[in-house]
Amino acid sequence: MWPSIQHGGCKILRHSIPNLLRLLSIIFTLARHGALEPVFILVRGSSRLAFLVWVGRIFQALMFQGNKHERRGERLRKALTHLGPAFIKFGQTLSTRSDLIGEEMAADLAMLRDRLHPFPYKIVRQTIKKELGQELEAFFADFNPTPVSAASIAQVHFARLKKPLANNIEEVAVKILRPGIEQSFLQDMTLFTWLAQLLNRLVPKLRRLRLLDITKTFTEVMEREMDLRLEAAAAAELGKNFEGDISYKVPVIDWRYTSQRVLTQERLRGCNIDDKDAIVKAGFQIDAVLQNAAEVFFKQVFRDGYFHGDQHPGNLFVTVNGHMGAVDFGIMGRLDKKSQYYLVDMLLAFLERDYLKVAKVHLNAGYIPPDTSLENFAQSCRAIGEPIFGLSLNEISLANLLTQLFRLARTYHMEIQPQLLLLQKNMLMAEGIGRSLNPNLNIWVLIRPMITDWMRENRGVEARLINMAEQGIKLVEKIPVLMTKLEQSLDLWRQQAAITQCHSNTRYRWLRQVNGTLLWSAIFALAAWLIFHP
Repeated sequence: MWPSIQHGGCKILRHSIPNLLRLLSIIFTLARHGALEPVFILVRGSSRLAFLVWVGRIFQALMFQGNKHERRGERLRKALTHLGPAFIKFGQTLSTRSDLIGEEMAADLAMLRDRLHPFPYKIVRQTIKKELGQELEAFFADFNPTPVSAASIAQVHFARLKKPLANNIEEVAVKILRPGIEQSFLQDMTLFTWLAQLLNRLVPKLRRLRLLDITKTFTEVMEREMDLRLEAAAAAELGKNFEGDISYKVPVIDWRYTSQRVLTQERLRGCNIDDKDAIVKAGFQIDAVLQNAAEVFFKQVFRDGYFHGDQHPGNLFVTVNGHMGAVDFGIMGRLDKKSQYYLVDMLLAFLERDYLKVAKVHLNAGYIPPDTSLENFAQSCRAIGEPIFGLSLNEISLANLLTQLFRLARTYHMEIQPQLLLLQKNMLMAEGIGRSLNPNLNIWVLIRPMITDWMRENRGVEARLINMAEQGIKLVEKIPVLMTKLEQSLDLWRQQAAITQCHSNTRYRWLRQVNGTLLWSAIFALAAWLIFHP
């Protein structure tokens, strides 16, 4: 269904005319918003496009209708909003790549809001009937025809079940995909792929940005969001991780009424986590809410290695019980043990001001090339870390530390893992929520005891010995397999040697036969000559 991502140029001209027309429309929109500058920066230095850049600057000067004092990121954000759903989503994805577009522009794009006009209730009814097999009245005792939210991919309606879920859950939220959304995104994905291939051909220096990989990742994310069963599965997995833990509420999924285009889940009641007045009015302590939120974040990242990937205030709630709740599980992140160890070891080395150790952590993790000068990398890390130690605890931002570190990617050809970029984005959002509720409190200080316990269990001397023992056991367990492979290799070698010897013997016998034949032929020829020529 989705466009193939190929690095060759054989498919670049496919659908060229529609893509060119769409591209001209996009350029026109970007020029009106004064948002072509990022494009100029992207292709800067390309002799092939120098004339087009010059023409583009003149065109933008003539067409620009916005505020000249706005930042480039603000202009681009408005232009992407005007261009529609796929571009909004693409902008949100780019906001996680501060290593590519810079911290300021990433912060501006992170403010993109995915809101559109709702589609008609008639289509909601048609979709439910087609997906679930009957009219919605067969499943819901009550269904609000007015959506509570409408975004580019889907909209959400509140309803009440006829047959309650476990624990007598009746109130649900029903999410329905927009009609024709798959085809719309397919067209835009085709354009993005074509454009990435074209830029790779015309501007070779852009290949280091791995535009095709970015487009491929974005396509995979969108594929997941187009199947609401995958979102339901993500919610179920996250809920399983917090089973028996009342600190975090994940909506229960009603699998009876969930399909590719319809998702039915428990309705959460509460107030948005950044609504300070509502939280206080509900009788909850702000610091207690932040404490719980920080602990939940830590549990997701370091206990489970599986975290909500879009933790903006609209997706997080303080429930009626004072606990934390979440919705919208279309984007999720995973952090394996290797990434967890890298993150903790790196942050500790920064806090110890051991910048050479920071460099070695990156080298051992494989994030910088082996030929990187550790001394130079350590010096760059020092420039990032030293300013932190002049700040008070409530002013220190670990997310900003990661942001500045990832900005070294271009200079040192760092391979930044996508899950770390997604984590950094969510850390920024968590810090923003914390400061909006209590500017004098650093949420990471609140979970210091949890960090200490995790370090002792995972990075302490005892933990390292246990890890070494486990690695040794794994190696011992592999020995029979390795011995079997070695025996197979030896058998294969013996067979090849035997075949070679057989071929040699065959050649030898053939040569002997040929030589004998030639010898007897010569004897007969000589005898005939003697007989007939006395």
